[in-house]
Amino acid sequence: MIKVIIVDDESLARKLVKSFLADHADIEIMDECANGFDAMKAIQKHKPDLVFLDVQMPKLDGFELLELLDPAPEIIFTTAFDQYAIKAFDKSAVDYLLKPFDKVRFSRAISKFRERQSNKIPAQVNSNNKLLDTIQSEQEEIERIAVKSGSEIRIIPINNIRYLEAYDDYVKIFTPDDMFLKKQTLSYYEQVLPQEQFVRIHRSVLLNIQELNRIEQAEKENHWVILKDQTRLNVSRSGYQKLRQSLNL
Repeated sequence: MIKVIIVDDESLARKLVKSFLADHADIEIMDECANGFDAMKAIQKHKPDLVFLDVQMPKLDGFELLELLDPAPEIIFTTAFDQYAIKAFDKSAVDYLLKPFDKVRFSRAISKFRERQSNKIPAQVNSNNKLLDTIQSEQEEIERIAVKSGSEIRIIPINNIRYLEAYDDYVKIFTPDDMFLKKQTLSYYEQVLPQEQFVRIHRSVLLNIQELNRIEQAEKENHWVILKDQTRLNVSRSGYQKLRQSLNL
């Protein structure tokens, strides 16, 4: 049996997906969820093969949920907003159903999933990589970052971030009260965080310049930035130039 979870904050949308799935005898609906927090628990509990996932939901949206899942199940996104399509495939989605969709379009998405399973194509393989590379710079800015902290999910507004630091395959996110690990790259955050606010001062550090107290010169052409809480961060030569430009110095 194929295990499925339906995630959508609209009950009618969940009922529609359930009715379409009734035609597929080998698919079992393990759970249905109205928000990302409940979906996180359900996915960890049932370990589904496929999730029908709405994009825009309260508390935790579909993309934020997917970033927290490791490993992530196969995903078919469902949404009324077509501007998320490229980002959906960037997340290696099986398909993207634009509401309102009919049974024919739904069945085509199921067929894509079955083909993917029969060919044993892993979720991380994305045939749209070349296209995504060309439009990556056009990705929208984010206003918050969702992270896992133990068994909890924390939502960090970007204004609460002091700086981010590369750490192997993760990024350390420093706030005034804590530090969080996120499985992501620093280059990704350099692209999606507001560039007038976050500056790459070092190959491993992305600084929120609102946290900057002063800049000090070290030996020769090296510099330090001192944050409001007196944290000292090393600044590379190229980072110093970026910082000067950002501060109009």
